[in-house]
Amino acid sequence: MIVLWALTAMLTLQPASSTAGLDFEVFKTEVQPIFAEKRAGFTRCVVCHAGEGGTAFLEELSPGATMWDDTQSRRNFERVAGLVTPGQPLASRLLMHPLEPAAGGDEFHNGGRQFTSQDDSQFQTIADWVRGDN
Repeated sequence: MIVLWALTAMLTLQPASSTAGLDFEVFKTEVQPIFAEKRAGFTRCVVCHAGEGGTAFLEELSPGATMWDDTQSRRNFERVAGLVTPGQPLASRLLMHPLEPAAGGDEFHNGGRQFTSQDDSQFQTIADWVRGDN
């Protein structure tokens, strides 16, 4: 009987969601707009990271749109969640990849260093979301 209960319990366990601890509304209203914003001297994230392909993690913006609709935002959230380690901004590729290496980022990002410092306000917005501090 105990063996049957243990087996049933094991089969009903669900894997932890990659979005656990990540707030969709904060993503949609505070984080996602960063991907569409033009930063001086840089290409917008959406230009290189939307659509299909190895570097894509964002939905294409609809023609004439400046922001994603709710359905697109949900898909963006699910994809972006795969690039973060909830609760650990400095272990999250979404933050470390576009960060200047001298500030702790990795060595390669074709889109340039979107963040020259971990003190950058947009870096902090994303880091707060990853930590669940929003």
